[in-house]
Amino acid sequence: MTDTNLSAVLYKVQHLRLVDRPIPEPKQGEVQISMRTVGICGSDVHYWHSGAIGHFVVKAPMLLGHECAGVVSKVGEGVTNLKEGDRVAIEPGVPCRQCELCKDGRYNLCPDVFFLATPPDSGALARYHTHAADFVFKLPDNVSFEEGSMIEPLSVGLHACRRAGVKLGGRVMVCGAGPIGLCAMLCAKAMGAAGVCMTDIDPKRLEFARKVGATSTVLVDTKDVEEVAAKVRVALGGAPDFSIEASGAQFCVELGVVTTKTGGTFVVVGHGPTHVQIPIVNTVAREIAIKGSFRYVNTWPAAIAMISSGKINVKPLVTHRFQLEETMDAFNTAKSGVGVKVMINCERQ
Repeated sequence: MTDTNLSAVLYKVQHLRLVDRPIPEPKQGEVQISMRTVGICGSDVHYWHSGAIGHFVVKAPMLLGHECAGVVSKVGEGVTNLKEGDRVAIEPGVPCRQCELCKDGRYNLCPDVFFLATPPDSGALARYHTHAADFVFKLPDNVSFEEGSMIEPLSVGLHACRRAGVKLGGRVMVCGAGPIGLCAMLCAKAMGAAGVCMTDIDPKRLEFARKVGATSTVLVDTKDVEEVAAKVRVALGGAPDFSIEASGAQFCVELGVVTTKTGGTFVVVGHGPTHVQIPIVNTVAREIAIKGSFRYVNTWPAAIAMISSGKINVKPLVTHRFQLEETMDAFNTAKSGVGVKVMINCERQ
């Protein structure tokens, strides 16, 4: 193997292999990026181990990886916002820019979006990648490549908080202390929340959540939703004005409705079962607004600014690091759940 462009290709379920591929050339409006860091998302692990997430099914070989940052190594025709040598973070979804949703500013809902590492679209876990230049953002000198890769999960949390309408002095509950839940917590605090309580079934995750900024935590050690809700209200000093579900668990969907303040907002981010039960009478009688939150829209500039200014610190969330040549070790580590965010360095050593 000459390693022209070492790439992590998923051929089928549980068949992930490093292969050498040609270096892609940028088309009009694109840039070629020498990749530096790629974070492993839960979706990457799921595609590798199960081959599908809902109706997104791996039917052909595809690269994994969509949490990424690197250096612009070549500029395609017509690109004016970037130049060779720019340190950048990549927004993985490139919409059609022409449909009604795109023109309405909700391009995250575009039905024709190209999204890295989501079948049938290939990802960016390789030495080189080409991407639409208008979805590539410069990184300030004080923002590292790892922080640049963390902008993707941070954006999920930021979009959820925006959907909830988190505001100064609000009380927030976040269900699930994984990477997305932690990012939602960090964003809620940065947006002025007076308190953020995180719930999870794993005491170690809750301990980590407190270390990185959660003002309180509640261990879910019972199937009694009302009991857990009461604990959250005590921890926050009242019912949460805004609740964010980032676990995908049926229990947490019920918890979000029951715990949220009357007239409050409950945002669902976590992808769990296709169908869940909602305590509808409780929802209607107390006018709980339930909103979905899908990926993100126009979050990269704000997320970069919050990291650069020091308002949000994502560095502690990166707990394990591997080289591209160690991709299988990295994925096994991510699957084991021992850390929070596993990061892969794609630069040739």
